[in-house]
Amino acid sequence: MIIRRKVQKVFLLGSFFILMSAWGNSALADKRGYVWTYEYMTMPKGMWEVEMYATTEIPNMHRSNINSIKPQIELEYGITERWDVAMYQMWKFKNKPKENDSEYEGFKLRTRYRIGEKGKFFVDPLLYFEYIRDDDLSKPNVAEIKLILAKDLGNFNVSFNQIMKRNLEREGKTSPEYALGLSYRLSPDFKAGLESKGNYQSEKFALGPTVSYSFKKSFVALGTAFGLNKRTDDLQVRMIFGMLL
Repeated sequence: MIIRRKVQKVFLLGSFFILMSAWGNSALADKRGYVWTYEYMTMPKGMWEVEMYATTEIPNMHRSNINSIKPQIELEYGITERWDVAMYQMWKFKNKPKENDSEYEGFKLRTRYRIGEKGKFFVDPLLYFEYIRDDDLSKPNVAEIKLILAKDLGNFNVSFNQIMKRNLEREGKTSPEYALGLSYRLSPDFKAGLESKGNYQSEKFALGPTVSYSFKKSFVALGTAFGLNKRTDDLQVRMIFGMLL
């Protein structure tokens, strides 16, 4: 019951973001078309945006009572037209037999920088750096670097993220990962597509559909990822609400 109440609070807050999106003037923002893949965009200079994530992970569909829900709250700020920064706060709600609690997981600091202007190169490049600090101080800090390459072809968008994660310790291990998104703009506000993500080292790979809708000052995106092998969670679902402040 405790976890259900907390999940309800998460989605009530998300619903509040959607309702509030009906008000306000039109403005540019980091309106995402994917939930795992980053595109070629940054926050406009001097603007703030809050994003709320809710991710459900089900390792085994045959034992669906064993799962977790991971909420995150992110605050973004545009330093320049090409450079932005953000901070995340992370939690985890567990749901296992004889275990039903929540815990604070830590925080992340992130910065992105767009190289050049859109269309200047064959693909649009963006650099992404993230620092992850677990609430358990016995665990090592983690650095994550992404090279984001994107291309718009009419109403189609293709975005690829090459990801490198490394534990910041003397003999830290580097983990190569990727995220790939393909979407089609069905209307000025609505996109639908597919995303794939994976870890080459642990051989975890997933694929699933994603949809997103943009309002005047906010957006909502929903994606699912189905495991493609036994090493991967059977199902992951992520929803993101974002609102320009």
